[in-house]
Amino acid sequence: MRIRDSQEAVRMAFETLRTNKLRSGLTVLGISIGISTVILISSAINGLNSNIDGFIRSLGTNSIWVFRFEPFGKRPTTEELNRKQLTYEDGLAMRTMPHVAAVDPSLQYQNFQLGIGSVSLKYGNRKIQNTILGGDTTDLEKTGGFTLKEGRLWTEDEENRRANVVVLGHDAAEDLFQNESPIGKEIQCEGDVFTVIGVFDTQPQPFGGGRNTQDNSAYFPLETFRKIHPEIKDFWITVKYDDPKNKALVQDEIRELLRRRRKVHVEDADNFAIFGPDSLGRLWNSLTGGLFLFMVAVSSVGLMVGGVGVMNIMLVSVTERTREIGVRKAIGATKANILLQFTIEAMTLCAVGGLIGILAGALFTVALHFAVGFLHAALSSTWVVVSFIVSCAIGLIFGIYPAWKAANLNPIEALRYE
Repeated sequence: MRIRDSQEAVRMAFETLRTNKLRSGLTVLGISIGISTVILISSAINGLNSNIDGFIRSLGTNSIWVFRFEPFGKRPTTEELNRKQLTYEDGLAMRTMPHVAAVDPSLQYQNFQLGIGSVSLKYGNRKIQNTILGGDTTDLEKTGGFTLKEGRLWTEDEENRRANVVVLGHDAAEDLFQNESPIGKEIQCEGDVFTVIGVFDTQPQPFGGGRNTQDNSAYFPLETFRKIHPEIKDFWITVKYDDPKNKALVQDEIRELLRRRRKVHVEDADNFAIFGPDSLGRLWNSLTGGLFLFMVAVSSVGLMVGGVGVMNIMLVSVTERTREIGVRKAIGATKANILLQFTIEAMTLCAVGGLIGILAGALFTVALHFAVGFLHAALSSTWVVVSFIVSCAIGLIFGIYPAWKAANLNPIEALRYE
């Protein structure tokens, strides 16, 4: 009996859709909009997550960064800003640790008043602005994940004697030299002349599109950089260790080493930060948490509107079919039979709206993928299933009252209804 009632309920739901196309279409529109919004935003978040995961992997799974404070995800406190800076000697001390493969204590010139890297490079009549200046050791290529497009990195001898050599980022070299090879050419920077000995390949872009600001950089031997900007003393230390499984051990050893070198008392907290690429992942997850709440808020409005529409059409349907309900009760249908029939009708209406929303969301996702190619928007099977279940749940929640009203009609009065 229940199976026949369910089949009849589904049949009546499609009959309602067919005979009242406009009314039914408007009814399920809110459900469709809400579901398509969920599908589209979840697909966009999937694409962004894919880009961020790829960017984090490109930074290396066995890298650790050490700085005065962790710069990702929060504003540094006054205490953190006033901490003693890390030194070049701190980096050298880390090179002696057993599981450490390479250490690059680096400096970077940033002018916060004029913008990051507000420096110009000049070659002949060509000039580029906002170039980031970096000073690194010969371990840069090992720790930073850099790949040389052409040329070479400086040697230890060139670093020790403060040679006027430079390795350019991809975009800096391309904009300055265009179709020429930059190797062996001389550029002007900060009132001095430097010989280009190498060019790095493009760096990964976290969001997949556009230029990475790090590609508009000029990298100097550390001692050469100190000659250009002796006032910059705030070292950022990148540590490359031998095996990802030794991460915790290396972090503990670095912490012990720095606490000893910086004379931190046993009862005091660290006055430095040790972190890695996973910090970017945590920051991104906190941001996508906000996007998720936005998605829920936007889609909830459409689903609520759709739910109210479903309740409205089901109440109208109960009124129009009052005599039919009376006949069914007269020939033996129970309250449970009527309740089940109208509840399934409401759920079927919402399920149809959900399927339309899923299809529309999938089409929007394909359009977004091709319109914004770097986004790599992709459907999430999890969210497709969740969206369909939610649409059915809306039918259950907003269809239960009309179904209850139909089930409780007096059969005698229903039969006399015109």
